[in-house]
Amino acid sequence: MNSSNMAKYIFGKILKLASLLAAISILSFLLVSLSPIDPVQSYIGADMTRVSPEQRENIEAYWGLDESPVQQYLSWGNAVLQGDLGTSLLYRSSVADVIGERFTASLALMALAWIISGIIGFVLGITAGMKEGSFVDKLIKGYCFTLASTPAFWLGLLMLMFFSVWLGWFPIGLGSPAGILEADVSLAERLRHLFLPALTLSVVGVANVALHTRQKLIEVLESEYVRFAMAKGERGFTLLWRHGLRNISLPAVSLHFASFGELFGGAVLAEQVFSYPGLGQAVVQAGLGSDVPLLLGIVLFTTLFVFTGNLLADLFYKVIDPRIRRGM
Repeated sequence: MNSSNMAKYIFGKILKLASLLAAISILSFLLVSLSPIDPVQSYIGADMTRVSPEQRENIEAYWGLDESPVQQYLSWGNAVLQGDLGTSLLYRSSVADVIGERFTASLALMALAWIISGIIGFVLGITAGMKEGSFVDKLIKGYCFTLASTPAFWLGLLMLMFFSVWLGWFPIGLGSPAGILEADVSLAERLRHLFLPALTLSVVGVANVALHTRQKLIEVLESEYVRFAMAKGERGFTLLWRHGLRNISLPAVSLHFASFGELFGGAVLAEQVFSYPGLGQAVVQAGLGSDVPLLLGIVLFTTLFVFTGNLLADLFYKVIDPRIRRGM
């Protein structure tokens, strides 16, 4: 890959990201502006009688709510271009600080679930593909079809009831024990609070990887070059390692990196069920509380997060497959 192609590739990706962020921000701002929730009431609380009409006007002027939606968007967009995402109405702090704090917790949850679901899904897909038509294959397919149709929040509630309420092995929720300073929480306690949300999120993500890997492996095993290798006496793991692994790795890598958006969506539900203080819970609170700066900031950050996942998938494609790398 020469420098000219690399420059074109990078420029194209930057252009796509900029247009995507602009489109997502406009659509999100439009939807938020049509929301029936009053941001001033969300800021003040349920008792609006404590605020006089003059005070309400001052609050609207302070947050820029007295301007037209177009002017609000332009003012917000200009601030974002200067690196200022605004101030959260709910948390009374910088949106960037809220996102940074919450994303740290969500990153641990999503990364653990992403790794577990990828490894388990890939192994199950290989096992089912190598044993096509057998009882093991049917068992894995049935397991995956069941998971694919299972809502994450319902599975989370079941795990919460079984492991936390009935058995008492894990805490009911939160990211750390209540009443203890964050600096005093041990790593073991953090992992205990992280286990059930990560397990819920990873179990749901296994199905797509396993079923896709199984189908690709079956196609590879039916190819002519694999049949020729089998005629030479190659079987089992040796056949898979020499001829199948690279061919099934490409789709699996692409699918798994492209699942970043689905992973974040599942994290929102898992964090709500387990009261886990992550970015998913923050976006729900921002939506219900009409916290426009925080909601738009999270939307932009999530878009960047998903785009990064797809970009990493493309780069891994080019590392694994030299034919794609030469074509750039």
